[in-house]
This record gives sequence, structure tokens and C-alpha cells, in this order.
Amino acid sequence: LDDAVSRVIFGAFYQSGQSCIGVQRIIIHENVFQSFRDKLVTATKALVMGDPKDESTFIGPMISAKEAERLENWVKSAVAHGAKLLCGGKRTGAMLEATLLENVPKGEKICAQEAFGPVAVLSSFRDFEQALDEVNDSVYGLQAGVFTRDIYKAHRAWDKLEVGGVLIGEVPSWRVDHMPYGGVKESGLGREGIRFAMEDMTEIRMMILRKK
Repeated sequence: LDDAVSRVIFGAFYQSGQSCIGVQRIIIHENVFQSFRDKLVTATKALVMGDPKDESTFIGPMISAKEAERLENWVKSAVAHGAKLLCGGKRTGAMLEATLLENVPKGEKICAQEAFGPVAVLSSFRDFEQALDEVNDSVYGLQAGVFTRDIYKAHRAWDKLEVGGVLIGEVPSWRVDHMPYGGVKESGLGREGIRFAMEDMTEIRMMILRKK
């Protein structure tokens, strides 16, 4: 669990959550939910917020005070409609604390839209198929991370998840430049990567010789 917690903390809060492949929805098996949640909350509270020029800082400002206020309002709306605030949620200007929520209604923007900030939501599952369905219940489909030692579940996730990339034992925030990076649904068309960039910059031509 400790390794998964460490990776989820990174995925949810690096660049203050301002990443298209940041961790936003954390779906945890009910048998380890309480333990994982407690470890995650403790680790989140320990993150240093401040000046990004300071090497000890992990949570810096969002791109603007307007965006931080937007996300703060999403958090407030979720709490007003029954979500539980586990930590964070406070804002000063463009700085929003690293925030974790649970029991967020599915219709809330913090679940249904891209947060693009330091906020993640927790939910639990009993059946693996249920977890996969929950991942797919989204208009987005960029990447998904699955922490499991079961190779069958790893392949099942690969078969069923409606995303451009499935990372096993890693958060979806991992990427390298030469991989075929991209998503499905409202996460875009096509792929990034060296090969695909070369293809995009190449004018494909054809010559046909008729044999007579």
C-alpha cells in the first residue's frame, strides 16, 4: 500500500494537479479502503505548500487566482451535496491546498469534469468489474493506472478500459516522449510521440504504374 500511496500522491499533486494525466479519481477496494485512505490523508497533509522556487515546496500556485477560485467552488459544491472533505480545501489567492474528498455524488463537477488542480476524490469498490465500469463512466479517456499483482486483472483492465493507455502498477501520470500518448472520447484524437510526429509532418504521396 505504501508504494501505491506514494505514487498516487505524486500523480494527484505534482504540478499542483495541473496535468491532463493527473490522478483525479482514486477507486480503492473496500478491503483496504480505510487503511489506504488514512495513509493518503496523512501523506497529503505533509505536502509543503509555498513558493515553487523553494526546493522543499511540492504544492505551488495554480495558473491564476480565477482558476483556484473555480476549483474551490467545485469543492464547496461537492461538500454541500454530501461529499466529505478529508483534508485541504482552503484557498489563498492562486494557492489551493492539496485536497481529498470522498462520497462525492457522481453529478458533481469535481467528478464529472477535469479539475486540473490539486484535488482528488476517493471511492470504494467490491467487484473489479464495478471498478472498471466506474472508470469508463466518464466523457474522458486519456490514461488509467491499475495497482494489482493479478495478471488476469491487468489484462482485463487493458481489454475493458476505454482509455488510450493502461499503466499497471503505476499512476496514469507516467509517460515518455516516444510512447504512443493520447486518449479516446473527449480526451482527443491521434497520438503524440516521435513516430506519430514524423507521420504528421510527412506528406504521404503515391505513384501508380499501369501495366499495359
